[in-house]
Amino acid sequence: MNWFFITLGYSGLFPKAPGTVGSLVALILGIPLSAYLGSQLMFTLTLLISAIAVKEINKYEQKSAVHDDKRIVIDELAGMWLALSIAPGVMLDFDNIFNYENGFVIQAILSFVFFRYFDIKKPSIIGRIDKKMTGGLGVMADDIVAGFAAGISSALVWQIILKLQQYFS
Repeated sequence: MNWFFITLGYSGLFPKAPGTVGSLVALILGIPLSAYLGSQLMFTLTLLISAIAVKEINKYEQKSAVHDDKRIVIDELAGMWLALSIAPGVMLDFDNIFNYENGFVIQAILSFVFFRYFDIKKPSIIGRIDKKMTGGLGVMADDIVAGFAAGISSALVWQIILKLQQYFS
C-alpha cells in the first residue's frame, strides 16, 4: 500500500517525466472531486493526504536512504489539489463543469500549467525549501507552496480574462 500511495497508483513509475504524469493523474482525479466536494472539502482532503504522505515518505526514505525519489509523486497530487482548491473555488454540479462562464476547467488547466512551471523551475522560496528541507516534509513542502502559487496565479489570470472580456464587449 505504501508504494502504491506514494507513487500515486504507480503513475510515478512512468519512465519519462514522472512528475508531469503524476500531476496529470492528480488533475484528472481532482477535477471531478473538486466539483463534487467543493473547494473547502478539497482543501481539507489535501491537507489530510499531505500529512499521511509525510509519514509514508519518511518510512520509505528510512528504508531506502534516498531523499526525494523521482518516483514519489504523491507530492504532485498535494500541489495540484491545493491549486484546484484555491483557483476554481466554486461549488458545481457535474452538469456545469464545462460551463465556460464559471471558468472551472480553464482554471484547472491553468493550475496544471502554473503548477508544473513552479514545480520544475522552483523559483524563490520553493527552491529554498527543496534544497534545505529534508525528509517527507521536505518532499511535500515545495510542492505545497508551488500548488499555492499555482492556484493564486490561475485565479489572477482568470480574473484578468474576465476583465478583458468586459472591457472589449
